[in-house]
Amino acid sequence: MSNPKINSLLDEGNRLFLQKKFQQAITYYDKILDEDPKNISSLNNKGYALSKLKDFTNAMKCYEIALEISPDDLSILTNIISSLRKQGNLIEALSICDKILENNPNYNVVLYHKERILFSLKKFHESISCCDKILEDYPNNGDVLFDKASSLSMLSDFDNALNLLERAIFQGAQFKIKAKKSKSFANLSTNPKFQNLIS
Repeated sequence: MSNPKINSLLDEGNRLFLQKKFQQAITYYDKILDEDPKNISSLNNKGYALSKLKDFTNAMKCYEIALEISPDDLSILTNIISSLRKQGNLIEALSICDKILENNPNYNVVLYHKERILFSLKKFHESISCCDKILEDYPNNGDVLFDKASSLSMLSDFDNALNLLERAIFQGAQFKIKAKKSKSFANLSTNPKFQNLIS
């Protein structure tokens, strides 16, 4: 049975979360958990809000309780991957990615985390494979185009890297700024096409 009071508290918490008022959002999730300690949405959202506040220890506690109730919940598992990644626990995060992808090979949110983890582990070819899978569904995803360009640049495949970077920048000007700051493109800093793209 759906509880109208809990639903309205959850809506308010989520509204504050979307406004990046994470601490205030948590107070609403806590009100729900006082009444219903096993409320999955509140546990998951509270964990996510805590991780946004970089309180990863308490975020993980929320996720662990939520997983005891619902061990295969993809949303919770994805948030755990995100928290682990931000803490630098890349191998553990990667193993959860792989477990999820065994049964859901086209789960793009997890593929996105995986390609970034692989990039951080300097496994550029594997990272590119994940990017390619996502780009089959979302050929114009600027973030993934940018990440693939970064990996290609690290592999010194500069022509393809620049072509993809151009496509990413076409999706949004923020990728110009990102490319300027990114170490991945350091070896292209004097390349005229690269200079032209980021100017």
